[in-house]
Amino acid sequence: MQHIKNYINGQLLDPISKKYLDNFCPSTGKVYSYIPDSDAQDVEIAYQAANQAFIGWSNTPKEKRANYLIEISRLIEKHLDKLALAESIDNGKPLKLAKTIDIPRAADNFHFYGTGILHYASHAHSMENSAINYTLRQPIGVAGCISPWNLPLYLFSWKIAPALAAGCTVVAKPSEVTPMTAFLLSEICIEAGLPPGVLNIVHGLGNKVGEAIVSHPGIPLISFTGGTSTGKTIASIAAPMFKKLSLELGGKNPNIIFADCDYEKMLSSTMRSSFSNQGQICLCGSRIFIERSIYEKFKLDFISKTKALLVGNPIEDKTNIGAIVSKEHQQKILSYIELAKTEGGKIICGGKAKIVDGDFEGGYFIEPTIIEGLKYNCRSNQEEIFGPVVSITPFDSEEEALMMANSTIYGLAGIVWTENLTRAHRLANNLKAGIVWINCWLLRDLRTPFGGVKASGVGREGGFEGLDFFTEPKNVCIKF
Repeated sequence: MQHIKNYINGQLLDPISKKYLDNFCPSTGKVYSYIPDSDAQDVEIAYQAANQAFIGWSNTPKEKRANYLIEISRLIEKHLDKLALAESIDNGKPLKLAKTIDIPRAADNFHFYGTGILHYASHAHSMENSAINYTLRQPIGVAGCISPWNLPLYLFSWKIAPALAAGCTVVAKPSEVTPMTAFLLSEICIEAGLPPGVLNIVHGLGNKVGEAIVSHPGIPLISFTGGTSTGKTIASIAAPMFKKLSLELGGKNPNIIFADCDYEKMLSSTMRSSFSNQGQICLCGSRIFIERSIYEKFKLDFISKTKALLVGNPIEDKTNIGAIVSKEHQQKILSYIELAKTEGGKIICGGKAKIVDGDFEGGYFIEPTIIEGLKYNCRSNQEEIFGPVVSITPFDSEEEALMMANSTIYGLAGIVWTENLTRAHRLANNLKAGIVWINCWLLRDLRTPFGGVKASGVGREGGFEGLDFFTEPKNVCIKF
């Protein structure tokens, strides 16, 4: 079986320990490759390579940096089928989803920042004929980038691309649960001729590799996407070291549906926002609030469409729901379904592990699940489950819906369905979230800021905010 390698100083290397971890295929439950069990020694070598490369890369003309990123984007598109298949096998997601969303978006991320850096500008301020101030935006240094398992290459590139465009070098850690496309990106970077040390990818466990990156005194900024509890740990280490932090953390997003919505459009989109990627997207609307006058109709239609979803082999085009990413995560999701029952919830669709015949009988599948009758403030409606599980709750007034929507510690995204323009603007203003979608979901313009409030994170990614994070502003004042 294949042994994934680290990518350090332009080379593919075994971990110093020569130890490897099992990499499981979620749809079969079987080991199909091996991951480097790297540690602080590997991180140190990667840091030294990145630090040595920083001066040259940061002084490389932005046009040349842009060319490298655009070439990486082109090669991702060239290898689309290979990357999509690897993502599906490694993550458990449907192949068609990886082919149409994950891998194209990774290519877009590199292309967007490859072109975006050419238009990145700073400010100048005149002081009434006495002086002028101008702002320099300078790359900070070696960036630590740590990405999650749910959208492996998609979110990995979302961090790496702006860092490289801004002139930083990178020590990156992909999730040990889904390492394959990050490894394939290493091969693409070699093919693109990216200078040695500019990007370094170290595979391994969070408590070894992740902690070594976060605590390294030479890495002045950390970009992390993952769970809120891990974000707290990272902040506790990085904050006393005065590192710059970008933390994109958990979510428990509300989907608020009013009776005046475009019903068919809403229902189709709500299916996606509930169960896309097995519900393993931080932006999924897992708490669905429906105006009482259409609650029963919505419930029947939603159950009918959910029961029609096909759970099974991710490679088959007809499959709607693939495998959960790991056995541990499958058990976590199932434990929340059991918790919901004890909290008064009624399982009106799904609610069990799904047994898929043949080669996939050992896979980590769960039926898409709908729960009714939960109180808005119970644990099942307050804590992030991160799976194909949603709750449905009726509401009688806009004020009640808003209160329930804002009741969690999270504040990543919100979804609102209404044809009332005034109401739409009012709710967009009053929802405590970093992103609000009105009559749509997951419609993303890469120029816009991305991130959450409260326990959903610190800082913003995307657009020029992404470049701002990887640079430091310096004001220069010149007196006439």
